[in-house]
Amino acid sequence: MTGDRAVWLYAVAASRDDAIAPDGPAGVAGELVRTVVSGDLTAVVGSVPLDVFGEEPLRRNFEDLDWLEATARAHDAVVSAVVRRGPAVPLRLATVFRDDDRVRELLDERRADFVAALELVSGRTEWGVRAYGDRAALTAAVAEAKADAGTMTPGAAYLARRRAQLSAQETVERDAAERAAQVHARLLRRAAAGRCQPLTDPAVSGRRDWMVLNGTYLVDDDRTEDFTATVTALGAEFPGIRLELTGPWPPYSFAGVQREQT
Repeated sequence: MTGDRAVWLYAVAASRDDAIAPDGPAGVAGELVRTVVSGDLTAVVGSVPLDVFGEEPLRRNFEDLDWLEATARAHDAVVSAVVRRGPAVPLRLATVFRDDDRVRELLDERRADFVAALELVSGRTEWGVRAYGDRAALTAAVAEAKADAGTMTPGAAYLARRRAQLSAQETVERDAAERAAQVHARLLRRAAAGRCQPLTDPAVSGRRDWMVLNGTYLVDDDRTEDFTATVTALGAEFPGIRLELTGPWPPYSFAGVQREQT
């Protein structure tokens, strides 16, 4: 590391003069964002103080949720500004290096991975789709689908509906998972790539909703309307399942290139 400073990495882009805007956002330490170039790749970085962003201080600061939120927002603001100017691979929060030479080493060592990632995200944007289940509504929808009264007598029809309801109550978790899998599969057909992320813990999100899908999708920019229309259609197709579309986001889920800080 250089003196009392380290290098915080935001994103990697193909080498070009306009990777960052002169009037772009400041970095996580309020620093002026700059570039480190190696051949055909440009890293967008900032010099940050070790007493705040060194390994031990970071470990302590990450326990301060207010500090973490503010830092994450500043990091994302820089990444988003870079992505708006052209294809870029976002790096995860707190990717810190000793100096610019270490950043160049990363670009050289992982050049093929960065080039492949840039090709994947070019002309595409990340969108998130979360599915939330309503146990009562889902149970009722599944029970209605299972119950087939046909030409039964009223008494027999009632018993059939009651058995279907009890069965639906017992299988609601599985039914929700099956519907979430169908939603994900259908969205994958409208995306260049997609991933199921871990379900968010309500204690972390602050929401009590029953999440059954936390999907991220890399969508061609010229197919955005088709993708969003599919989300709307799927929300109407599956009673008891509510879909929530978020984005557009920088393609964090599809960067595919990481390395521990050094």
